[in-house]
Amino acid sequence: MSLLPAAITVYLLVNVVSFAAFRRDKRSAERSARRTSERRLLVLALFGPFGAAAAMRVFRHKTQKAKFRLVPLFLCLHVVLAAALVLLLL
Repeated sequence: MSLLPAAITVYLLVNVVSFAAFRRDKRSAERSARRTSERRLLVLALFGPFGAAAAMRVFRHKTQKAKFRLVPLFLCLHVVLAAALVLLLL
């Protein structure tokens, strides 16, 4: 069971990185600087949807883009997978 805390730590880190990437892209957009590709942001959102969704709300970034309507779906997928994992561990 010592693998579980490590997995949780990595998962939290991925969500923090996802949040930071969306924040950085928003700042770059405001400054007309080089941007993070939408593809990269979506991949980060797939693996860290809580960070991506939080950043989208906090910074109001990418909320109107059709592609980024996938982020709440990614979030739901992670919730379902987490629930299934908890059921398997019980």
